[in-house]
Amino acid sequence: MTHENRNGTRASETPEGDERLLRWVIGVPLVLLHLVAAFFCFYALHTRPGHPGDEDAFFAIKAFAVLTIATEALALLITLAPSHRAALNRWWLAPPIALILTAVVRLVLPA
Repeated sequence: MTHENRNGTRASETPEGDERLLRWVIGVPLVLLHLVAAFFCFYALHTRPGHPGDEDAFFAIKAFAVLTIATEALALLITLAPSHRAALNRWWLAPPIALILTAVVRLVLPA
């Protein structure tokens, strides 16, 4: 829905309106990617081996950590795309970096 400004132009025709629309168009898929990655990271952190030789649990931890890294790498690439940098501020880099670092730590220290 567009609204007319005082000078007769529509809000979506102004640079601010375009930037706001681009922020929504990019932001919604990014938030969904962050939620999916947070789901994977949650299970990577909360999966515990039943005994020292529990290979299934170790595989699940590694799989969830790798899925977190892959999902957030995609989100990071979308965030860093040159066409999106004008619409997204630097705080959009925080979730992918935090979740990637958490998954890497869990991948290195699975126990």
